[in-house]
Amino acid sequence: MKKRLSIIQHLLATLLLLLSNNIYSQHSKFRDCNLSIDERANCLLNALTLEEKISLLGYSSPAVERLQIPSYNWWNEGLHGVARAGQATVYPQAIALAATFDPELVNKVADAISTEARAKHNMAIAKDKRLQYLGINFWTPNINIFRDPRWGRGQETYGEDPFLTGIMGTAFVKGLQGDDPTRYKISACAKHFAAHSGPEAIRHEFNAIVDEKDLRETYLPAFKTLVDNGVSAIMCGYNRLNDQPCCTSENLLETILTKEWKFDGQITTDCWALDDIWLRHKSIPTRVGVAAAAIKQGVNMDCSPILQQDAMEAIEKGLITEDDINKSIYKTLVTQIKLGFYDDPCESPYTTFGPDSINNTYHVDLSIEAAEKSMVLLKNDGILPLDKNKTGSMMVLGENAANISVLVGNYHGMSGNMVTYAEGLVKKAGPGTAVQYDFGFSYSDTTHFGGIWGAGMSDVSVVVLGLTPLFEGEEGDAFLSPSGGDKEGLNIPESHLRFLKKLRASHNKPIIAVLTAGSALDVEKVAPYADAIIYSWYSGEQGGTALANIIYGDVSPSGKLPLTFYKSIDDLPDYTDYNMANRTYRYFGGEVAYPFGFGLSYTNFDYAWISKPNKTYKKDQNINFNVKVSNTGNFDGDDVIQVYIVYPNLERMPIKELKAFKRTGIKVNQSTDLTFTINTNDLQKWDLKHSKWQLYKGEYKILVSKNSAESVLEHSFTIK
Repeated sequence: MKKRLSIIQHLLATLLLLLSNNIYSQHSKFRDCNLSIDERANCLLNALTLEEKISLLGYSSPAVERLQIPSYNWWNEGLHGVARAGQATVYPQAIALAATFDPELVNKVADAISTEARAKHNMAIAKDKRLQYLGINFWTPNINIFRDPRWGRGQETYGEDPFLTGIMGTAFVKGLQGDDPTRYKISACAKHFAAHSGPEAIRHEFNAIVDEKDLRETYLPAFKTLVDNGVSAIMCGYNRLNDQPCCTSENLLETILTKEWKFDGQITTDCWALDDIWLRHKSIPTRVGVAAAAIKQGVNMDCSPILQQDAMEAIEKGLITEDDINKSIYKTLVTQIKLGFYDDPCESPYTTFGPDSINNTYHVDLSIEAAEKSMVLLKNDGILPLDKNKTGSMMVLGENAANISVLVGNYHGMSGNMVTYAEGLVKKAGPGTAVQYDFGFSYSDTTHFGGIWGAGMSDVSVVVLGLTPLFEGEEGDAFLSPSGGDKEGLNIPESHLRFLKKLRASHNKPIIAVLTAGSALDVEKVAPYADAIIYSWYSGEQGGTALANIIYGDVSPSGKLPLTFYKSIDDLPDYTDYNMANRTYRYFGGEVAYPFGFGLSYTNFDYAWISKPNKTYKKDQNINFNVKVSNTGNFDGDDVIQVYIVYPNLERMPIKELKAFKRTGIKVNQSTDLTFTINTNDLQKWDLKHSKWQLYKGEYKILVSKNSAESVLEHSFTIK
């Protein structure tokens, strides 16, 4: 009897195993690379239970063991290098990358970042470590418009101009995602949609009031550009926009993003943004109601547990259906498949990436190049570049000269290969030069200083002033900011200025001021006391190497300001005012300290027409023209040729607007011919009366310029 029972049990177990294998085989078609992406996504969707689908709506997605799907954490950052995940190359902060005006370089940087991300992911998976910050998607880039210099997170952006932001953001996304339309190297996410640029202290309850013209012409264009160029995901912001919380906004998510722009990627929330809607905005009274609204408006991924915890109750209450869940989770499944989650590892071109892909020589050299091209020379009385043969001694001064925080900025990684400004200068000067370092001054003490006597005994002083990410950044991170992460003005710390003044009064030796920040500062307060000024931003792990290369003339400085540097914060509207009137070079009519696009060089460039544009154009025609740029100075160098458009004199037109730019390297006594093309459709403006884009007739002007305030070639044309 026992033997018979044992045989029956064995047969039942075998039958169950066969049934299980058959069910798994039926449900595993989503792993078949011969099927289309949509077929695979639908197979996976059909294989999942309702409970399993809901479990995958949050950033911390649990394993679905029944289908042999491992857990995955979607929260990952890669703003200017793989962040928060151990060793990785740290590139200059995003605002510094914008200052390069070099989309090709930015693309290479992003490609290197995605290579390191894949390598780190491979190594983590090999150890079965499926942790936050080790995934293969990034919630970056931040393409919000840096509309006001007080915003602490402006350092994460590509500056104040929508056109520049769209170009640089697109280059970054394509570098992350690769050029295979069916496979992502890394999936990117454009954030924060939309009109989200401070104040940090009240961002979880703030209501940005923006009329349709400013929204369409300033706050949305970069997002539209990235959508048109295939960005994988869009992150909605914490704030309300015109009373609607961004993450449940019918206008933003459904009308504009999905229907008008035809975006078919993931929509993800900022972290715990859904909590803000019922707790702080109080636009929807309950968590369950928020979960239902978010799913209805197209949210696919929640950086909080609300959708995972409350979607089922929303179904039970009849607020949403399983079909709504299917629509919501489908985009995430497509992203997973494009990332290769369910492919044979042997089929992926990225599975071989390993330790030799992390912070290798190529990536380090790329970080040096990016830092060199980002630093902006604001003043030079002839002291730069230094002559090694004539500079026997140097004093390097300032806490920031030996501080790695001014290299890494925020949302950063760590490489184990940091070169501070003091270290870079010591190495470049070499053992035959007497280089000293002194802390010099602190942020808080305005009376006690060091190093001044030693500076008087040296041939030249390099003083590193400015901010660190402790004074400007995201709410909570910049914990020394008096305004929740933001700045209160343009002020440089008082102790820094007092030290600089005392240093200048003590001797007449040359002083080179280096300013660290992720935003505009009151540089005019520094200018009278320094012979040269270099704006270094937060310059990445090789910032010291790059600064030394510029100071000693190995490379000519070529960075350009992606921001307007105002004379006073009093010249600007209230920080909470999101109207663009009197903001940025496009609408600010007053005198500025340094204009958008400004940056000096060690050499000189001349411009001449090769062929001018035509005199008249119509809708959807290309404006073509050619410019000759010549290096007439004594150094090889890069120049950034900027092309602005002046519009007909109609109400609320910008003063001028960047519509093309090119960075080019030219050797001494040589020239290059550059071709520019601007389509007339790109000159359309939003017609508030009819709620549509319109190409206005009238006289326009093209300005070929050194910066937004200094044109060198002009040409008028008419649109009929």
